[in-house]
Amino acid sequence: MRGQQERSGSLFSYISIEDRISANHPLRRIRKLADQALDRLNPTFYRLYASEGRPSVPPEQLLLASLLRAFYGIRSERLLLDQLHYNLLFRWFVGLSPDDPIWHPTTFTKNRERLLNQEVMGKFLEKLMGAPEVKPLLSDEHFSVDGTLLQAWASHASLERIDGKEDPPPPPAGPGEGFGAPKEGKKRAKGDFRGIKLSNETHRSSTDPEALLARKSNAHPAQLSYWGDLLMENRHGLVVDCRVTLADGYGERDAVQEMAADCAGAHQKTIGADKNYDTRGFVAEMRRLGVTPHVAQNTARSGGSAIDGRTTRHEGYTKSINALRGIEKVFGWIKQWGGLRQFKLRGKDNVSAMFGLHVIAYNLIRLGNILKPVIEAA
Repeated sequence: MRGQQERSGSLFSYISIEDRISANHPLRRIRKLADQALDRLNPTFYRLYASEGRPSVPPEQLLLASLLRAFYGIRSERLLLDQLHYNLLFRWFVGLSPDDPIWHPTTFTKNRERLLNQEVMGKFLEKLMGAPEVKPLLSDEHFSVDGTLLQAWASHASLERIDGKEDPPPPPAGPGEGFGAPKEGKKRAKGDFRGIKLSNETHRSSTDPEALLARKSNAHPAQLSYWGDLLMENRHGLVVDCRVTLADGYGERDAVQEMAADCAGAHQKTIGADKNYDTRGFVAEMRRLGVTPHVAQNTARSGGSAIDGRTTRHEGYTKSINALRGIEKVFGWIKQWGGLRQFKLRGKDNVSAMFGLHVIAYNLIRLGNILKPVIEAA
């Protein structure tokens, strides 16, 4: 007998949202780890909010919703809230019932300075990595470090001269009389930099002044960017620290030195790094901090490599160099799947917070896979 389609639909549903989520769904393991870390952040949340007044959206829900945006590479907060309207999986993860109203998109904007900032993300990462079931997974001796350019939400058209003067007239666009020479009295169109050598000493972005021109190599164009650094432990490839600095060519090594100094314990540690860190100043500073620099040798550098046979002859040096590829997976996931190939926020503080959020999301996905037998057995 053929069934008939009910177009009106039922008015009420008597099935719990918990029953609609598969028992072995990966988000179940991730939510358990995230909830435990957020519970440990309760003292921080109490300090951030007033004790009286109208109740706000729970900070735990805002952070869980932001994690969903990182997991699924959702482009904007408005698209995320559209998903929360009808996606029962997303509602369950955030902690909303099917009848709960969805907050306004500006809720994220109003809470960005207070909650979605670098300090809270740093504590979130610290509480997650300090969990009793996570801490035994981490190596406290062997680490890897690397950095990447983070493209800012600013274009070349926003560049203006720092001294406030106007750029010289542009050269003619085509052949003719006086080809190659600027035409007097003609002003440049905005974003027209023909014949001008752009640099961070002469030009600055009007929309994001902290973003600087930088490029990966001579084969890549210069883009307005920030620099992001990660410190990864080598046992399971989990990120234990992250920093965002200005792309001025100096902040990268300074950030690595700060992360190395913050590593707990006075015992000897090793840090693997690529050829860009093979400088005598960086190697000397690492050794002063009690860290053995397992840096890839750059023999093409004038004066030779700062790493000699006393370091390269050990088997651990080769293992550290091989472990470096693990940190590239983190950058690949953040940019390709996390949607951070180009940031949609301006300012170093906002970029640092969003970068830290995606690092936490990567760790949660990886921990969910590593701890799958333990969590399912509990």
